[in-house]
Amino acid sequence: MKKLALLLASVLLLTMFASCTSTPASSGGGGDSTQGSQTDQPGKTEGLRADVFYYDYSDVYISTVRNEMDTMLDDMGIQRNNWDAAGSQPSQSDQVNTAITAGSDLLIVNIVETSSPDAAQGICDAAKNANIPIIFFNREVDDSVVNSYDKCAFVGTNAPDAGHMQGEMIGEYLLANYDALDLNGDGSISYVMFKGQEGNAEAEARTQFAVEDANKLLTKDGKPELVYYDDKASTKYLVDQNGKWSAGAANDYMNTILSAYSEANKNMVELVIANNDEMAKGAISALQGAGYNNGKGSKTIPVFGVDATADARTLISEGKMTASIMQDAAGMAKTITTLAGNVKDGKDLMDGAADQFTVDDGVDKIRVPYQKYDSSSK
Repeated sequence: MKKLALLLASVLLLTMFASCTSTPASSGGGGDSTQGSQTDQPGKTEGLRADVFYYDYSDVYISTVRNEMDTMLDDMGIQRNNWDAAGSQPSQSDQVNTAITAGSDLLIVNIVETSSPDAAQGICDAAKNANIPIIFFNREVDDSVVNSYDKCAFVGTNAPDAGHMQGEMIGEYLLANYDALDLNGDGSISYVMFKGQEGNAEAEARTQFAVEDANKLLTKDGKPELVYYDDKASTKYLVDQNGKWSAGAANDYMNTILSAYSEANKNMVELVIANNDEMAKGAISALQGAGYNNGKGSKTIPVFGVDATADARTLISEGKMTASIMQDAAGMAKTITTLAGNVKDGKDLMDGAADQFTVDDGVDKIRVPYQKYDSSSK
């Protein structure tokens, strides 16, 4: 019995020793999450934890921002957790609450719901109650949300600028090529507008000013205003009903249009304006199926987009797309991570921002500038 007792005691001691000397499990964030669960970043056991919430991974421009920001945050030694709301505001709000409970030090939010400030305000209030800094980005939130918390900021573009730039590029291009583009010879240019989402500040501004500013240039030169292709339509645009700004939505619309509108019928759409490059791509694909926009030397309907994504730049270089407005993904990510660096260093969220960036008066909103992009751009 004594030998058995000694043997059991030895086993117990060995077990306790092994437990005390085992390697601790890694902690901290870093992976991508599609449904709110975390994927840990190996080796990250301390430091600032930043949780980044994206409205939808499927958005091509947003994916570019995400890739840029992942690299920058990793280089800064910041533990990052990415969350995909997949277009669902309730999911995103739940994800934010989960991250706060898990000990997040910084919330970076690409809000889903933009037609009302309620969702953004609710998330901002949650951050405020937890005393966690929060950065909204890309999708505009109301000034009242940002001003409700001294550790809240927004990084985005000045929404009307893209519409103004697009309208200017459209007007100039039409005036330079007017007779060739007037396919039915009626003296005016018919157009279709693809709108990404109702109630979204960027979509509203792009839809409005692209047409208004093009018309200003046309009428100044003695030309008639643009004519919407469907004179019976109650609205002068076709919206992605799913709010996805998707190539698929524009492709479906354009294929339907081309089944009834053509050169043979003398009512062909002579201009395509899209709120983003994905919708422009969808329209181009449909046009190619009808024999248009197949490259330099082919008959081409001018197509204008926004974002200047890699795919759009390729289409422009191939002569299949006319122009886009560059939304600087790297610049967006750099601005956000600069603020994240302030938090990491124990500084105020907006410390030094006014010296480096364009900041709105009276509200902590930083504006990343747009740029025009066409075949002459590098």
